[in-house]
Amino acid sequence: MRFTPTKRLVVLVAGTAPVWLLGLVPGFGAAAWIIAGVLTTIVAAVVGDAVFTPGRRELDVSRELPVAIGVGDVLDGTYVITSRWPATVVGTVYDGLPEGIARADGAPQVFRVEANASTVVPVSIVGRSRGEWPLGRVVVRVRGRAGLVERTIRYAIGGSITVAPSLANVRRYRLLAVQRRLREVGVRALRRRGEGTSFAGLREYTPGDDPRSVDWKATARRRKLITREFAIEQGQTVMLAVDAGRLMTQIADRYARFEYALSSALALADIAIASGDQVGLLVFNDAVRAFVPPGRGRAALGAVRDALLPVQATMVEPDYGAAFRTLEIRHRRRALVVLFTDVIDVRASQALIAHTARSARRHLPLVVALRNEALVGAAAPAGIASSGAVYERAAAEELLSARDEALGRMRQSGVSVIDVKPQAMTAAVINRYLELKGRGAV
Repeated sequence: MRFTPTKRLVVLVAGTAPVWLLGLVPGFGAAAWIIAGVLTTIVAAVVGDAVFTPGRRELDVSRELPVAIGVGDVLDGTYVITSRWPATVVGTVYDGLPEGIARADGAPQVFRVEANASTVVPVSIVGRSRGEWPLGRVVVRVRGRAGLVERTIRYAIGGSITVAPSLANVRRYRLLAVQRRLREVGVRALRRRGEGTSFAGLREYTPGDDPRSVDWKATARRRKLITREFAIEQGQTVMLAVDAGRLMTQIADRYARFEYALSSALALADIAIASGDQVGLLVFNDAVRAFVPPGRGRAALGAVRDALLPVQATMVEPDYGAAFRTLEIRHRRRALVVLFTDVIDVRASQALIAHTARSARRHLPLVVALRNEALVGAAAPAGIASSGAVYERAAAEELLSARDEALGRMRQSGVSVIDVKPQAMTAAVINRYLELKGRGAV
């Protein structure tokens, strides 16, 4: 409907309702004139309010939203409303956001714009699911001057937003790396020593630097602590392999463990590319779903991010054999292979152990096992429990025992393993990458 009644009009009509009862009074001839007069007045007021309400020609609306947002990230945008109406305009902005995006506050935005002026209406949006999402129309409901009706105006502005794996980790770790504050999020300072390092320059000492890197001659000349900076050898390759199988669909807090893995993989890709390494990607479940050959620079990071947009975790068992065969065929050079996965049942763990141990002859595999906190909680003693709870606890303990055995066998085969809960995964993965790179193992 182009025009809709407001609560004020409903109240007005309800307030004049007793007038209609005058027609029931015997001998009251003027009742019809009174009723007609009241009805005419209400209709005239509504029509006048509708006529003197600004339309599309008098209001312009533009939308400024980020071009990309991460799953679960909240970013700010604005609507700019420009009025050519000679009076103050009050209204509400509605947006036809797609399924993958939602308002963070969940409420439409009320605005007020003065005569022949512009106003900026802030809005916060949150990413819900990955993909390229076209934006819908913006709808503005303008209240009439008397407040009896609202006029609906639709604007086909267009545009789209890319919802990627959470970008918050990428931005945060990049900023903290620049500010040398990675320790605040659990990333230890990289200790550069041994082979594979070369002198890069001098800078002022900051807390957390290795005291053995202090240059005492430069310190004496400048009368403040000066430390030596070293450049790590570049040119290694990091392959990110992400399991999109059944166990990765399980929910941790609000999102599937698969989403946490993608976010950590993207953050690690950013750190590795900033360190001068090549980065590639392999996503698989019962077949290989995405492959990006190793590359350098921002273009490589963009290729990894774009490949992650459409992939989804599904309720199928992962085929580790297909993943490692693809890696063997399409990238034969030595690389650090970071595998984001989890193992519970014996058959899957045996396949993973066999393939990672075989891969260790050529590559350096790093298995990131996403711990299932719900399963850990189910295995914990909880006082007096029913017989059903006892069986559940016994089953959980058995699964965790099999998982620990599988991870232990991988470590014995020379495979580096990180056993971590999804929420703490990013810092743990970056720490291990820096550790391996610092000692020249990559």
